[in-house]
Amino acid sequence: MMQGKNVLNDTPEEWDEMLLAEPSSNIAAGLSSAPGVVDSRQSAESVAREIIETLLLTFFIFWLVNSLVGRYRIDGSSMNPTLSDGQYLLINNVSYYLDKPEFGDIIVFHHPRNELNLIKRVIGVSGDHVDIADRKVKVNGVTLDEPYISAEPNYSGSWDVPEGQYFVLGDNRNNSSDSHSWSFLPEENIIGRAMFIYWPPDNWSPIDHFTANAEQNGAP
Repeated sequence: MMQGKNVLNDTPEEWDEMLLAEPSSNIAAGLSSAPGVVDSRQSAESVAREIIETLLLTFFIFWLVNSLVGRYRIDGSSMNPTLSDGQYLLINNVSYYLDKPEFGDIIVFHHPRNELNLIKRVIGVSGDHVDIADRKVKVNGVTLDEPYISAEPNYSGSWDVPEGQYFVLGDNRNNSSDSHSWSFLPEENIIGRAMFIYWPPDNWSPIDHFTANAEQNGAP
């Protein structure tokens, strides 16, 4: 009986020691490994923070670039031979916030009568008198030298460009929907100035606006 009692008594004491010893060991182990656990958590948080920061920065740069620069594909032949069907262009969206379009500028704009976006060359600005006759274009009485057109215009007309409006024509004069058919372009419809052909790669080049040519011809 006493042996059994001792056995019974000894067993709980061993268990108590084990129960006391195991938590103590766990606590000690936990204290010794705590810096490693903290370091791991800090490392994971740091990586997560860097990923989030990188994504936010990427989105911001993407938004900023898209706000400043537009990308457009040419669909049609109205600007031949300067621009061709299927080419992709970069457009400066902020170029006209400080300056106004000038003679010779190639611009992208919202069509004043529908939802299309078009690209044409500025021929007349506010106050100009544009006259097309005998297959020649005159601005304020000066006949333009236009090496960039595909053919001389086979139509005629006379226009006085009002304030806040522009007269635009396609370089493919006889195959273009432009001011000679739907009149003037309001300034608020202008999106930006064409800058660069970036696709296809063998067409990479800045876009020549022939503004120097315009000055030589006496156009504003």
